[in-house]
Formats: sequence, structure tokens, C-alpha cells
Amino acid sequence: MTINPPVFFGAASIILAFVVAGAAIPEQMEALFAVVQSEILHRFGWFYILVVAIFLGMALFLGFSRFGRLKLGPDDSEPDFRYGSWVAMLFAAGMGIGLMFFAVGEPMTHFASPPVVEPRSIEAQRSAMNITFFHWGIHAWAIYAIVGLSLAYFGYRYNLPLTIRSGLYPLLKERIHGPIGHAVDIFAICGTVFGLATSLGFGVLQINAGLDHLIGLEVSPIVQVTLIAAVTGVATISVISGLDKGVRILSETNLVLAVALMLFVLAVGPTTMLFRAFVQNIGIYLDNFVLKTFNLYAYEPRSWIYSWTLFYWAWWISWSPFVGMFIARISRGRTVREFVIAVLFVPLGFTFLWMTVFGNTAMFIDTEVANGALAAAVAEDVSVALFQFLEYLPLSSITAVLAVMLVTVFFVTSSDSGSMVVDTIASGGATNTPIPQRVFWCVLEGVVAAVLLLAGGLSALQTVTIASALPFAVVMLLLCWSLFRGMSADLAHRPLGAPVTTTGVPAVEAGWKRRLGQILHTPDEKDVRRFLDGTATDALRAVAAEFNGRGHPAEVERDETTGGVSLVLPAEGVRNFIYGIQPASHPLPALTAMDAARPDLRHEARTWFSDGSRGYDVYGLTRDQLISDVLVQFDHYQSLVQSPGAALFAGAPEQTPE
Repeated sequence: MTINPPVFFGAASIILAFVVAGAAIPEQMEALFAVVQSEILHRFGWFYILVVAIFLGMALFLGFSRFGRLKLGPDDSEPDFRYGSWVAMLFAAGMGIGLMFFAVGEPMTHFASPPVVEPRSIEAQRSAMNITFFHWGIHAWAIYAIVGLSLAYFGYRYNLPLTIRSGLYPLLKERIHGPIGHAVDIFAICGTVFGLATSLGFGVLQINAGLDHLIGLEVSPIVQVTLIAAVTGVATISVISGLDKGVRILSETNLVLAVALMLFVLAVGPTTMLFRAFVQNIGIYLDNFVLKTFNLYAYEPRSWIYSWTLFYWAWWISWSPFVGMFIARISRGRTVREFVIAVLFVPLGFTFLWMTVFGNTAMFIDTEVANGALAAAVAEDVSVALFQFLEYLPLSSITAVLAVMLVTVFFVTSSDSGSMVVDTIASGGATNTPIPQRVFWCVLEGVVAAVLLLAGGLSALQTVTIASALPFAVVMLLLCWSLFRGMSADLAHRPLGAPVTTTGVPAVEAGWKRRLGQILHTPDEKDVRRFLDGTATDALRAVAAEFNGRGHPAEVERDETTGGVSLVLPAEGVRNFIYGIQPASHPLPALTAMDAARPDLRHEARTWFSDGSRGYDVYGLTRDQLISDVLVQFDHYQSLVQSPGAALFAGAPEQTPE
């Protein structure tokens, strides 16, 4: 087995204890759920609202500030998935089951029972879509973005394991490998499993309702548990097939099915009105954005917010380790800005169109055709909302089958994706784990969903979601600060302006006349190679000898293929310190058409580092200047990956030079 024992057994024990209690005393657990949910929401509702606003602000800041140009991986890395597949996987893993379950049910609920305005009025229609957009809008994806960005950044730039604890490295340093790190990962696993159980519970309720609508299959707990077992079996097969084959194919298939259903409803529904409503819904959403972000009904207390907004925020937080880990695994090679824009806005556009097509069409049908019958059916059982809605459209038997297929595939996608994510966290970041481990988590997720349905239904699902989100919200706040610290340190050694030269060596030390001569002189390939074989190698060997003399293993390596040379200091648990210099060239500016046709090349001795950041030309520096530059880079590296006063390497003693 490939596991991190404290995390694996700690999380599994907590979840299994919960499962045993829920199965043994379901009535008592249901009563306990009600008390826990009430206490958390009344005492910490303000906290959920505030932290989600912070997460959104932080995601936008990181994406659109100077940090946005950093890559999730080395600077020359390329994305692992083409853009279309990447977006499809983002969408399918993020909210698939929820979109199917609430696309009709939520707008109709807010239309029939709005928190403020007159029920079933024109204002209620506007309010219903505004609330729905708010719950499924950018706030949810900002929560996912923070966790995903943290995992991808520290995993692919620091070479740390893909676990939640790795995101806290700039704050905790080596302590992430101890009890604090174990506790963070256990919180993440428990939150993920319970968040997934909530989504799977919604999914199986809707599948049962759809099969009852199509073939008269009884709606009952026994049927729902049987459905969970069947779909979990399919998800297990997908888990075994792996990420590329299983999740990618299912995600792309599901996106095609979802678009087909949405386009059908758009075509046979009030098409022109839907396009007008879509534009206006976006306007209303933007107009009320800030107010709703911080609205708690503090002056006019309403219990409505506990069942909707606060539940959603807790649901997204509890599910964020799963979605965050998943999008991190598929986002290597993207820039921070590209990641933030795609995660926040690409699925958002589809979600808004989806909710408009289904929500506004449902309210149109209820007011113009059904005379309130659709709203009454939704109020009685929200899980049948989609199928009751399709009854008022052509080809209802075909679209109902398509809807059941869509929910089922979303179920499978969420289950297999979640299983691989949980297994990665429980294995200390390992991605190629034994199949039995992944099967264990896949089955456990199904068992938790079944127990929750038997021990209280939707109320139980909501309670465990809200409770598991509370500790992880605190962890996410720490992830925000850690991201800022880590990215700031990564940019600190970059050429951001005077009074430091591109090498990090103060300009006065370099000697301005010498530097001017270097700028005006265009070295050729032989000049650069002589510099690498002589001055550069001599300087790096001098630094390596000093490190070895102080008890820190260091070596100078030569790349016979490129002619490059590098100083390497191995480190445990994080990326090595590397100061490398290699030959490079680029065309000189062309001042005439003839020059452009046959451009001259400027040859350089360009640095490279273990974090993948872009280097700079050090050709022409003296031995002492190169040594100074190595120390500047090492100082930045040490401040990033090492706690103050600690030994750089595990087991390396501190020595005082003679």
C-alpha cells in the first residue's frame, strides 16, 4: 500500500465511526444533526459569509496582479490537456449534479417563496434568478480556485506533494510533515467525503425520481441505496481506468449531453424571452453583487438564509479539497492568470446560461401554462422538479431519459474524481497508487451517502456539509496568506527594476564602465563557452567547496549536451537549490530589411533555477560577482523554503568557519 498512515487511518476511522453510528442509531443521529446544524449556522453564519468574500478578493488579486504571470510549474512547461478538454473537466467535476438537481428546483422555490418580495410576481421572477445566479456564481468558483491554485502552485513549482498541507509550507515550513500537517489533510479528506456524499445524495434522489417518472420505480430508501451501489460500481470501473481514460472521456461525454439538453429546452421554450432574460439576469447579478456578497439579513433576520446561502457556502467549502485537487492535477503548465480566469469565468458563463434556460422557462410555464401546478409540485418534492418541468415540453419521454443519463454520468464523474483525489491526499501526494486503495475510497463515499440518506435525508446531508466546512474554512484562510507569501518570494529575485541589475548584483559593484562595455560587445558562441568553462565553473566550484566545508553537500554538474554548468544543493522534502548557467541565444534587433532576412544572434550565458523561473544573462561577470549572485539567489531560496535559524538540510549540522 502507498499511504500516509496517520492521515489514512485517522480520516478512515472518523468516517467509519460516523457511518457505524448513522447505521446503528439513525433516529438519534437525525436529531443530533438538527441541533448541530442550528448551532453552527446561528453562531458562525457571519464567518461563512466573510471568508467567502475574502476568497473571492484573493483569487482576483492573485490572478490580475503581478503574480498572474507565474506558471503552475516550470516557466517552460506546457499544459497537459488541450483547452477544450480542460474546460469540460472543470465543469463536470465542479457542480454537475447540483446543476441538474437545482436548475429548475431553486428558481421555482425562490419564485414561489421568495425571502423578501411578493410570491409569484414579476419582481419574484427577477429576485429568483438573482438569488440563483448568486448561489451558483463566481463566489463558488473562487472557493475552488483558492484550493486548486494552492495545490498546483506549491506542487508544481516547489515540487511538494499534492496534498493540502503543502499549501501551508511558507507558513509552517517542515512542520507540515508533522501532526499539524496530518490534521490539515484529515480535515480535507473528511470534508471531501462528506461534501461528495451530499452531491451523491442529491444525485440519487433525482435518479430515483426520474426512474419513478419513467417506469414507475418506487421512490424509497431501499431503491436509493440500491442505486447508490449500482452507480458506485460503475464509478469504481472508471477509477480503475485512470484519469485520462476514465474522467476525461466521461467529462467530455457529459458536456455534450448537457449542451444537447439545454439547446433543446432553449429551442422549444420561449427562445427570444430567454435571451433577453439572460442579458438582464447578468445585469441584475452585477448590480446586486456587493450587497449580496455581505448580506446576512442582520437587521431583518430571516431563516431563509440558513437553508440556502449559508448551506451553499459551506457546501462549496467542504467540496473544495476535491474540486481544488482535481483542477490542480489537470492544470499543470497554466499561468496563474490563465488559471484564475478559466476557473472563475469559463464554467460561470455556461452555468448562468443553463440556469436561465431552465429557470426562466420553468417560471414562464408555471405562469402561462401550468397555472401554479409546477410550483406546487416543486414545493412538494424538489427532486422531481426537472422531470415535472420536462412534462410541459415536447418529447418529454426522450428528454427525461436523457436527464436520467446526465445525472447518472455526473454521479459517476464526481465519485471517480473524488476517489482519486481523496486517495492522493491519504497517500501523501502520490498519484499512482494501488487500485485497491482507490476502490476503498470510492466504496466508502457510496456508503456514507447511503447512511446519510437513511439517517435523515436532505437534512442530514446539509448538516454534515455545514459542520465539515467550518474547520476547513480556517485552513483556507491560511492557504490565502501562504499563497501570497510564496508568490512574493518567488518574484523577489526577478528583475523588477532599479537599483538592482538583472543579476541581483548592485550596479555599483558591477562597475558601470565594465558593464557598458559588456552591453556594447556582442559575444559569439565561443566567447560564451569560454566563460562557462572558465569563470562560471570556477565560481560555482568555489561556492560548492564552501558549502561542503560547512557540512552541506553540494556539487557542480556539467551538461555535456548543452555545455551548461550548475551548482546543486540537494534538499529533503522540497525542491533542490540549483543555480545553473547554460548557453542561450536570441536574434539581435533588425534595423533593415536585409538584417531581418538574415538576423545576427546574441549569445548569452543564461541562468536557470529549480523553480522554473526565467533566468538572465550573466556573461562577462567576474568570479566574485558571480559568487555574489549565487548568494543572492540562495538567500531568496532559503527564505522561501527554510524556517529562520534552522539547518538547511535534514541532518546537516551547523558549523562555524575556522
